[in-house]
Amino acid sequence: MKIATNIEVIKFINDLNGYQGYVQFSHRAIDKARDIFITDNPKIENENGFVFEAHFVNNKESISIKQINDSWIVSRSDISNIEDRDIQSFLTDIKGFNHKVKMVQIWETKEDNLCENMKIMNLQKIVFAGFDNE
Repeated sequence: MKIATNIEVIKFINDLNGYQGYVQFSHRAIDKARDIFITDNPKIENENGFVFEAHFVNNKESISIKQINDSWIVSRSDISNIEDRDIQSFLTDIKGFNHKVKMVQIWETKEDNLCENMKIMNLQKIVFAGFDNE
């Protein structure tokens, strides 16, 4: 999905219900009080800069929003059947933020002609999967 304006991106984010995630604006560092949403239903305001990227998740899908050239690309990934072994948690460098960011690897089984057409697992993408407070 493609979004044309920053106002439309903000509306898209503010209309998300049941999602947690974070937003990175173009003109400043991530502010844990305004840009990180541990609980559901993110709400952001229009600022001097623009939404550079954002990531949100619920139990079923991960949403990635990235500003590319003159528009924003919204990518949705099904994470409802992800196994625990495919989830990793990472520390952030945000001062005073006591959560790790969880990322999930999405794999696909494909036949590979370099492996005598045997089915192998190929990494398709890595997406945001929420926060971990361990």
